[in-house]
Amino acid sequence: MSDTPEIHGHCDPRFGAVRDAFAEGFRSRGEIGAAVAVVLDGEPVVDLWGGSADLAGRRPWERDTIVNVYSTTKGMTALCAHRLASERRLDFDAPVAAYWPEFAQAGKAELPVRWLLGHRAGLPAIADPLPPEALYDWHAMTEALAAQAPWWDPGTRHGYHAFTFGWLVGEVVRRVTGRSLGTYFRETFAGPLGLDFHIGLSEAEHARVADLTPMVPDAGAEEGQAISDAILEDPEGMVARSFTNPPTLMSGHTGAAWRSAEIPGANGHGHARAVARIYGALARGGEIDGVRVLAPEAVARCGEEQSAGPDAVLGIETRMGLGFMLGQERREASFGPNPGAFGHPGAGGSVGFADPEARLGFGYVMNRMGGRILLDERPLALIDAAYASL
Repeated sequence: MSDTPEIHGHCDPRFGAVRDAFAEGFRSRGEIGAAVAVVLDGEPVVDLWGGSADLAGRRPWERDTIVNVYSTTKGMTALCAHRLASERRLDFDAPVAAYWPEFAQAGKAELPVRWLLGHRAGLPAIADPLPPEALYDWHAMTEALAAQAPWWDPGTRHGYHAFTFGWLVGEVVRRVTGRSLGTYFRETFAGPLGLDFHIGLSEAEHARVADLTPMVPDAGAEEGQAISDAILEDPEGMVARSFTNPPTLMSGHTGAAWRSAEIPGANGHGHARAVARIYGALARGGEIDGVRVLAPEAVARCGEEQSAGPDAVLGIETRMGLGFMLGQERREASFGPNPGAFGHPGAGGSVGFADPEARLGFGYVMNRMGGRILLDERPLALIDAAYASL
């Protein structure tokens, strides 16, 4: 869109630079529809939205428009595990098989929960070909992962579990609580905090979802090139299987089946204010508006580094905490200037993170899919503006 659409919502005058950067996204960075939110020490200081929820420009992005945020969902999934650990119902150092006995197959009997969260389990992909419909079948995916032998010796390296993270961590949550990951998230976090964020969207809410453009890889993005090269070199190898097994992994993201299923690594639907609010709670010790999300010591665990260095799947340097990505000096992998920030980006550009030092929670969602797995200039400009406003 060449012209700047009307920007709606609230922005504290102190954060006018964020409003300016948001508007600039429509003028010069290809934004179609988007929302950004910032929560500072528990107070919402930015809650803006604008543009179009459809790609033809006929349906405006409204206050209650939600959108698929891909791997930004992983932070919400990780939070469920952290809540159970804080309640001493889940031990990150215990074997996964202590909660999920079938997982002990293929030499995984001693693999700890911690390695699922830190992307160290060696299970980013399923080797045996799966039918397209398996993507929407929780038991088919978890049974296949229980039977899968690790692609590397667990704990010796890390590699991004792009989709399998959600089923792996989600099944542990299900075994501990007796509830699906989406149900547990809704009842434990979304309901008490008033979050418009869903993992498994009811059909009645589908009409609120913004359309997404296809994701066209950025030719200059290091990680995208590494993945493409790996798939071409070995179409049946680990990297290829990570993104193509089941074959619907990269093609089934706009239909009703995708929206309704619980795919906790990738199909959360929500608004920026929901993302910023929950990270805003984590940024101030785990509490907001009298609702306790996590105990302070549990918040500190979120950002404990588990993995850093060459990523066996993405082919770039990544840095992982316990279910959350950690910032790096590289601009496209940065969550602002403070090293203690943690959160998660989503394919195409969405992102949420908490910065306990600044007591800041940030959320950004959009429907024009950028070509990077990590962050592009739209969220990076907004993050820069937020910190410049402090």
